[in-house]
Amino acid sequence: MTRQYTGGKVQEFAHEAQAADTPLDMLMIGTGEYTTGYVHGQKSDSDKGAGVVALTMVDMRRRGKIQRLGLVGTSGSKLPGIRAHMQRCIGDVYRDMDLTMDTWPADNESNGEAYKAAIACFNPGDACTIFTPDDTHFKIALAAVKQGLHVMVTKPVVKTLDEHQQLYEAAKAAGVLVMVEVHKRFDPIYVDAKDRIEALGGFSYMYAYMSQPKHQLDTFKAWAGKGSDISYYLNSHHVDFQEWAMQGKARPTRVTATASTGVAKAKGMNTEDAITLTVQWENLEDGSLGTAVYTSSWAAPKSDVHSQQRFFYMGQKGEITVDQAHRGYTVSTDGDGFKSVNPLFMKYTPSNGYFSGQSGYGYRSFEAFVDAVRDINACKKVPEDFDHTLATIGTTFLTTAILEAGRLSLDNDSRPYNVLYEGADKEIPTRLRPAF
Repeated sequence: MTRQYTGGKVQEFAHEAQAADTPLDMLMIGTGEYTTGYVHGQKSDSDKGAGVVALTMVDMRRRGKIQRLGLVGTSGSKLPGIRAHMQRCIGDVYRDMDLTMDTWPADNESNGEAYKAAIACFNPGDACTIFTPDDTHFKIALAAVKQGLHVMVTKPVVKTLDEHQQLYEAAKAAGVLVMVEVHKRFDPIYVDAKDRIEALGGFSYMYAYMSQPKHQLDTFKAWAGKGSDISYYLNSHHVDFQEWAMQGKARPTRVTATASTGVAKAKGMNTEDAITLTVQWENLEDGSLGTAVYTSSWAAPKSDVHSQQRFFYMGQKGEITVDQAHRGYTVSTDGDGFKSVNPLFMKYTPSNGYFSGQSGYGYRSFEAFVDAVRDINACKKVPEDFDHTLATIGTTFLTTAILEAGRLSLDNDSRPYNVLYEGADKEIPTRLRPAF
């Protein structure tokens, strides 16, 4: 017996499950920087000029894990440029990379809901990635789940606790995996730090900082300050890391947000330059308290790295400091100047003509999703089996609560918001309420 998905309900059909080695059909939703590396008609000048998602999926097709590929955006007029860009940055750089893929909408059309037609062209048990503006994640993911697709959504998975709960219930009803793409969980240094935190006793203090250069405001000008903000976009990384590290140990109880402004508004953009979330955490074992401060900015100067990323963690029995941007590996060239490089994320330099970045944590995040989906389709596992190994929709409620509370706090003159737990599960937040 194997499970098929119809109208959001799991049904049993009497035929054999897929073989474990059956390649997966994959739809990539969103055609921007992280998927293709193509921004405003040219190669992105960030560290992701060749993209991440499409490159990874094409390589997994070369390796036999992916079969059919689809790509959908909103503006068909961009697609010829994207195809040419991928040929230059992938097809002409690496050996044996088949760039064949179905695309939506038509090259002469613009359609903000083209994802609906694309999703309808895939079958239950297929999969999709969603790398689109934050405020579109929920409706796209819900449509994919109702089609019976397994879904990987970039962080933040959704913007509100209500949306999170709805998507969680829909995924459960459909029997599909919904995973959040938070690749820090595959960074060997972050993995080791998370494991060491387990021996450091109760949580006491954490400070995390993440930034991108101010030209990213131009990259994201279509949605920055309209559909989302820098806290949802960047603070989500370290908030998720702490949720992952604190599973079963602590929970957030109060969130206060403050902001820095000036750079974005000088560009005519009504958004914050930097957002700081101050979060009170409660240790579940004894009720003792800890404080976390997460700061993110997209108004940083251009420097030796695209993204500054660092944190300090203090437990009641020890502390950890991580500077993820600087790994002691620098390169200087006439064309690009001085750079601190990080091939542990994505290794773009070919080896013997082939793409050789399979061990990068940016790549491994997607491969873990693909492998999990193939195991589910082969009836070797069920989605819930991955709740303790992957960032699933069922295990990431705290991050959504913190990010939403931060936005509510900013919109109400930095008023603190309490995170309430009114159900049987002490780690699943139910709603947010002003502290006073």
